[in-house]
Amino acid sequence: MKLLIVEDEPKVAAFLNQGLSEQGFETDVVYDGQMGLKMAQRNSYDIILLDIIIPYINGIELCKSIKEVHPNVPIIMLTALGTTDDKLTGFDAGADDYLVKPFEFKELLARIRALLKRSTGQISVSNKIKVADLELDLDKKRASRNEKVIELTAKEFSLLEYLMRHKGRVISRSEIAEHVWEVTFDTGTNVVDVYVNLLRKKVDKDFDTKLIHTKIGSGYILNAE
Repeated sequence: MKLLIVEDEPKVAAFLNQGLSEQGFETDVVYDGQMGLKMAQRNSYDIILLDIIIPYINGIELCKSIKEVHPNVPIIMLTALGTTDDKLTGFDAGADDYLVKPFEFKELLARIRALLKRSTGQISVSNKIKVADLELDLDKKRASRNEKVIELTAKEFSLLEYLMRHKGRVISRSEIAEHVWEVTFDTGTNVVDVYVNLLRKKVDKDFDTKLIHTKIGSGYILNAE
């Protein structure tokens, strides 16, 4: 497995490089966003580890640029920025996982293995999900309804995928937050409601049959009834 590390702190980069090399990974290490982009464009990686606060091109913009070229490459953001808003920004940029510094190496290794298993296994088994006339193509990261393409952000796509995989079941806001954003649900924020409403406008607005429904006091459900 080939892995790219984009990290501007030499000690952290050396720590990651040594630990992952000992685990059998072939690693490339760069120290700024500009070089990270060049390496990602020139090479094919199985996974990318990316800091956010790095010179020239920050990690958020770099993540977006990499995903435009290689939409299916898993990206884990490693950063000291650990608020819920920081995590949401990272996921919206296309990150597949988000780990806050300081972290234990064994946790990072577990996250890497989980993403590699998902990217090399799950999609190849079932690369499309369909509910009524709504379809998700997991390979192309494309949503469509009645063959009309729906433009979604990375997080909207993940939210829709989760709802479709659990079609017919009421899903609470806390479950959505924990599985889609991987954060503990904060009752003081309406981020889940905001994203569901954004998704509903794109998925249901122009169609007679509504698929995303609110269950007052319980959460949301996706079905064709």
